[in-house]
Amino acid sequence: MHPNEELINKFYSAFQQRDFKTMGECYADTVEFNDPVFKGLKGNAARAMWQMLIERGAELKLTYSNVKANDTEGSADWVAVYPFSKTGRTVTNHIHATFQFKDGKIINHKDEFNLWKWAGMALGATGYLMGFLPNVQNKIKTEANTGLTMFMKRKKITA
Repeated sequence: MHPNEELINKFYSAFQQRDFKTMGECYADTVEFNDPVFKGLKGNAARAMWQMLIERGAELKLTYSNVKANDTEGSADWVAVYPFSKTGRTVTNHIHATFQFKDGKIINHKDEFNLWKWAGMALGATGYLMGFLPNVQNKIKTEANTGLTMFMKRKKITA
């Protein structure tokens, strides 16, 4: 197994064990994370996002598969199943992750998923009917990023 495949496995195994510290150790200091909700999270902000998701998501279940990597890039598929905190509705989010590596660390991590489908699962009829609209997606993004900012202030994590 390529060392970067081992790194991806270490990252997701730590996620399954709710070990955000080990997840963060897989990232380079200058890592950048992007997904449909969180854009351009760098360094400690990216680590804090995982910490927040783990601490808030007591019922989160995670599986991962299709781990592939070479010297510079890699990918994996993962599925997160959890109740959305605001509605209690179960979300089953299918995510494709891509990675870039340098010096045995992840320097870039991008998760891709369908935000409209996520909105339908999390918000119900409103999400299904209007989750594709930019203003609905922008509200989801704003609330999530505000939550991360507040979490980081509460935990005294600097960006």
